[in-house]
Amino acid sequence: MMRAFLVVMDSVGIGGAPDAASYFNGDLPDTGSNTLGHIAEACAAGRADKGRSGPLNVPNLASLGLFQALDLAAGKKSRNQDVTGRFAAATEVSKGKDTPSGHWELAGLPVPWDWHYFPDAQPAFPADVTAKACELAGTSGILGNCHGSGTVMIDRFGEEHFETGMPICYTSADSVFQIAAHEEVFGLDRLYDMCKGLAPMLHGMKVGRVIARPFVGTPGNFKRTARRRDFAITPPGPVVTNWAQDAGRAVYAVGKIGDIFSMTGIDEVRKGTDVTLMGHLSDLVDTARDGSLTFANFVEFDSEYGHRRDIAGYARHLEWFDAELGRLLGRLRDGDMMVLTADHGNDPSWPGTDHTRERVPVLVTGKGEGEIGQIAFADVAASIAAHLNIPAQGPGRSFL
Repeated sequence: MMRAFLVVMDSVGIGGAPDAASYFNGDLPDTGSNTLGHIAEACAAGRADKGRSGPLNVPNLASLGLFQALDLAAGKKSRNQDVTGRFAAATEVSKGKDTPSGHWELAGLPVPWDWHYFPDAQPAFPADVTAKACELAGTSGILGNCHGSGTVMIDRFGEEHFETGMPICYTSADSVFQIAAHEEVFGLDRLYDMCKGLAPMLHGMKVGRVIARPFVGTPGNFKRTARRRDFAITPPGPVVTNWAQDAGRAVYAVGKIGDIFSMTGIDEVRKGTDVTLMGHLSDLVDTARDGSLTFANFVEFDSEYGHRRDIAGYARHLEWFDAELGRLLGRLRDGDMMVLTADHGNDPSWPGTDHTRERVPVLVTGKGEGEIGQIAFADVAASIAAHLNIPAQGPGRSFL
């Protein structure tokens, strides 16, 4: 029986979103942002030679049609090169450039509401939210209470966190409430409990996620750990994981997929760093049950390189991912389909530190060769359902 693998390269956008002008990094619109395109340009110009050198080297993704998808996103005729897979550029309709919006829609459910965003002001959080956070933490106050990048927040407030025990609470242009705390000074379980207790209040406000951001180390040498946990709103309707599970199929989640979907429709979760996650995906290529769906997210494109505006690091990670992908593709079984895509952009050449509103690539192996064209995010879920021969819901249309 055929299997499906849906792999999200978190934030690997390809530009061209028709509504990019409505989304901002600070005061500047996302018009013209292009994560993949600008990384490739920087590599070709020798501006991304830290830890690597030369043009962006991703032969396996290129063979599947990555750069043809880049052309499609820009409205150009796709370059005339041989490909071994099928390729498309997908456009999002949900009003967000964040993780839940992109993943829910890829899974067949466009977000049916407007998310709540906290203002870029200090304090960023309303008094009742701050009071609830203090109550749950058992502290007289919180640190941060502003917009900021996670590593910057830890560097800025980490020493005071050591001295006071107060959690570091911050947000961004996404619909999130993030809490950073030291695993030993504050306690990992205490951090999780605080996030879990705060989530119902924030979800009621339509804040998409409460995120635990644990770190370790000493002042001047703090480091975030892989024990991040997202407490996300449960999708308000069935998604592709539910469709598969309801049809009696096994559903495996790799990375933060279980958190993003609040475990709805998921049988087994495997987590870790991207290197660890690649090992999990490799194992599932060999062992996943017939008829199953494996849904994976590789977050470090976004968290380690996009938000930190590290062009060379992003390029290195793309090249690492591509090399590992090459070791997987030949081991897929006859009848398997793997779809590689993204959930939004995070152009490391762009001002600010936020996600960028972009189209995303959709690369398909196991279903022939050639151009699919421009599609909707939700078409990915519909196509997976068609491949697995299970009933689909939602607005998506299969491209198979």
